[in-house]
Amino acid sequence: MNQQEVKDQRLPSSRTVAELEDTAYRLSRNILQMTTEAGSGHPSSSLSAIDVMTALYFGGILHYDPNQPEWPGRDRFILSKGHAAPALYAVLAEAGYFDPELLLTLREFGSPLEGHPNMRAQPGVEASTGSLGQGLSIGLGHALAAQVDNMAYRVYVLIGDGEADEGQIWEAALGAAKYQTGNLTAVLDYNKYQQTGAVNDVMPSLEPVADKWEAFGWDVREMDGHNMAEVLAALQDVRRVTNQPQIIIAHTLKGRGLSPFEGDAVNRKHGEPLDEAELATALAELDDQHATTVAAALPEPDYTAEDRHGEI
Repeated sequence: MNQQEVKDQRLPSSRTVAELEDTAYRLSRNILQMTTEAGSGHPSSSLSAIDVMTALYFGGILHYDPNQPEWPGRDRFILSKGHAAPALYAVLAEAGYFDPELLLTLREFGSPLEGHPNMRAQPGVEASTGSLGQGLSIGLGHALAAQVDNMAYRVYVLIGDGEADEGQIWEAALGAAKYQTGNLTAVLDYNKYQQTGAVNDVMPSLEPVADKWEAFGWDVREMDGHNMAEVLAALQDVRRVTNQPQIIIAHTLKGRGLSPFEGDAVNRKHGEPLDEAELATALAELDDQHATTVAAALPEPDYTAEDRHGEI
């Protein structure tokens, strides 16, 4: 049995777009609740990335085995913007790496769910991240190792837009293009805010971001990072590219448009958990968002002529 056959046997069953939307909604609630319980963390940075991460883990994209976290043939996901650890923990719990009840121990002394991902503390964490700019280099190393070892796994790296200020991101981008790492996909969480303000105020030269990545030799595409159908389609489509690295620019909202975050015009509450009153507001708005999404997906009623006549 070859590597690809082994890999396909461990592909998780794919959830439908509606199921993925429901999963992302539940995990968003978990993010809000665990960070408020902890009294610290980065909920807004986690919420902007949760739809992408949900699609990766439960949309039939990533090959992984929670019962064998070190399985050599697994795909790798690296959260380069490590401060969004609550999103990663929510996804790993859903995937079966640990009991979801552990989520409420976020940042507690002795908990494996540290403020930033620690690969030596929690199985399923592929890299200890949080020192911004390093994740793409780590991902490139994994992608090159797959080529050397003749392995079929792919590597996915989620990077932040503020993190793209770091020179190491662009050094890794050059190296990935040089070595034609078609097994490396980056996703840019373009939520437009970083710790000290709006991204384009802190470093205005980030734009035109798509043109820059293309000039560096990457396959580039853009998507609405909160439209699950678009997210899933983009993640599926990039797998057809075999001779160059790919980046998906995900246009997202820091805090997912919830008013407690939107009310902060500086940085959308970067690194600030919600208090209990704000949490109640955010959860109610999240419920409304989900209800609207579900309603939009319902088929239009198929009225017959007789039905219409009866209404008249």
